[in-house]
Amino acid sequence: MRKAAKAASETPGGVIVQDTAWEGYEEIPAWIMQGYGTMALEADRQFEEAANEPPTHVFVQAGVGSLAGAVVGYFANKYPHAAPTFVVVESDQADCLYKSACAGDGGIRIVDGDMQTIMAGLACGEPNTSSWQILKDKVSVFVSVPDWVAANGMRVLGAPIKGDPRVISGESGAAPAGFLYSLMTDEGLAPLRGKLGINEKSRILLFSTEGDTDPENYRRVVWEGANEK
Repeated sequence: MRKAAKAASETPGGVIVQDTAWEGYEEIPAWIMQGYGTMALEADRQFEEAANEPPTHVFVQAGVGSLAGAVVGYFANKYPHAAPTFVVVESDQADCLYKSACAGDGGIRIVDGDMQTIMAGLACGEPNTSSWQILKDKVSVFVSVPDWVAANGMRVLGAPIKGDPRVISGESGAAPAGFLYSLMTDEGLAPLRGKLGINEKSRILLFSTEGDTDPENYRRVVWEGANEK
């Protein structure tokens, strides 16, 4: 990213537009986060129309954390005295926010390497420093998940129980749904489920951020069972 930023600065009229902020490059990422916030606003309005109540829990995926920061920031500001419980889901191959949270010192941690994951949209190893300032104070749980969790999410959304609408969601888009499915079906995660206070009265908001951007892999996962546990 910094190489691209350097190249842009050395090119007449060059501008780099992406959502990872660092010192000296905050304005454009802030604009992008504001755009992501529109999703939270629209979802909030749908909750108000459907139930006249906000979500009790928000599960959101993260790469650099810009989308997550925008979503968490919106709901935390809208409901300062009764904010939802926030859960951030990352690939275990690019879990820079998870590692930053585990460090416990408020600083960011960077993940290097090839980041071999089907969750290509989340394969980001460096947090957005602006969104981290929101996430580190507002998020209850950061989770780092393997590919099979996202694959389960794709299958559950693509073949829901009778009466629920089908959602065609790609690998990165389905990660929160996959983790929620594991959380509700794996008794080994019961303590975390209890900590989060999830029960039959919970109103849980998930975001699917992509469709089948890789149609061949979507078919391998959903039809042919690729990336099973």
